[in-house]
Amino acid sequence: MGRGAYALARVAVVVRAPAGWLWWLGVLAAGVGVWVPGLTGRRIGVLAGAALFLIAAAATFLARRGRYRELARGASRAGRAVYLQDRAVTLRARRRALRWWLLLAFLAAVGSSFAVPATAGMLLAGIGAGLWAKARWLGHWERTHDALLWVRVEWVTRGKPAGRNVSAYQTTGIVAGDARPGGAKRSRTAEPAAR
Repeated sequence: MGRGAYALARVAVVVRAPAGWLWWLGVLAAGVGVWVPGLTGRRIGVLAGAALFLIAAAATFLARRGRYRELARGASRAGRAVYLQDRAVTLRARRRALRWWLLLAFLAAVGSSFAVPATAGMLLAGIGAGLWAKARWLGHWERTHDALLWVRVEWVTRGKPAGRNVSAYQTTGIVAGDARPGGAKRSRTAEPAAR
């Protein structure tokens, strides 16, 4: 990168990155847990897990939405010197940073099934679903405003695109980069248009 240049990552992609892993690890942990009788019994565990799934999904989806809106409202247009990080690079970096936490969460969810079957697995899946829904909500904002939201890569090393150390977002046109609004993979193979 040239002098004064820096990398930007898509906000929706950062949010979306751990969602799939949390969902599938949660489903797997809950599936294993269903086969464990546990101290409370399967029925209580599954009912408690269903309640936790809904609570976790809603809480994750609603968390810090005001902060996201505030940063989006104050977003400035990205300059020509910036480097737009590929979706795959952002996903790989976020998942690599979280891999041990995800593994520990999965093992803890499976282990907790000996007490309350399937509950912790459904909690993990709920967090994943909430993150996916938040990425979709960001995608709706991007389509409505015809702009994509980006954040400086060095500000999201801890995976918090609306954290205290994030002071501003930047925007590009809707076709910049290789991810659609909401962070999903862009299906076309053509070269992205100019910012």
